[in-house]
Amino acid sequence: MIPTSPDDRDFPWWLLAVLGLGLWMFAQVLTDETYAGVLDILRKGIWTTAYVTVIAYVLACGLGLMLALAGMSRWIVLRQVARFYVEVVRGVPIIVLLLYVAFVLAPAMVLAWNWVLGWLGFDPIRTRDFSLLWRAVIALTLAYASFLAEVFRAGLQSVDKGQIEAAEALGLNGWQRFRHIVFPQALRMILPPLGNDFVAMLKDSSLVSVLGVTDITQLGKVTAAGNFRYFETYNVVALVYLTMTITLSIALRNFERRMRQR
Repeated sequence: MIPTSPDDRDFPWWLLAVLGLGLWMFAQVLTDETYAGVLDILRKGIWTTAYVTVIAYVLACGLGLMLALAGMSRWIVLRQVARFYVEVVRGVPIIVLLLYVAFVLAPAMVLAWNWVLGWLGFDPIRTRDFSLLWRAVIALTLAYASFLAEVFRAGLQSVDKGQIEAAEALGLNGWQRFRHIVFPQALRMILPPLGNDFVAMLKDSSLVSVLGVTDITQLGKVTAAGNFRYFETYNVVALVYLTMTITLSIALRNFERRMRQR
């Protein structure tokens, strides 16, 4: 059983402060036409932000797990390829990677795809047909996979080797050991950092606005440029992000507490 930290028993005064600030801002939204109008516009971007975050995070988890397994492989080539990917991608700022994927990798992917289609006798596609939304999803996936790979690797290596050896003695193959012994125990260790990375990706999804994707941040910029009410507009933008991230953080904390009690 994982010991409970003193912070878990503290009264959440910080949450009261945030709730007080949030209630004041919600009151402004309900009583001020400017705030209400901005929120009505930003509502369209909430779904885009949620879509980009969820899809990119699921894909990043899959790619990160594969990189972690490759990094622990007995084959040196797989280990070196995984380490190369993690160190290189993790060392590039996300916004730079976003621009690189959107304007360098995406055209290269279209060129390669057209080469394959040419051999099959199909008409080529154009780079503009490659949605900016999916370019952003690919960039976030590639960026966060490097971080999640280290999370998965640390969790998998935390499982006691004696249990793996006992599973081998019982005749379990590699997949059975991973499925029934290693991954269930590692999952308890990696859930908190996985949750933190999910919240971080939700915030970093605002970077996709540089590509013109109509998320919360992009709609906020467009709205502020149109009405020149920067204070009110960005107050609402911050309120929306805070509502999403704090709600998610509280849900993850409660889930983590339940996992500790098992």
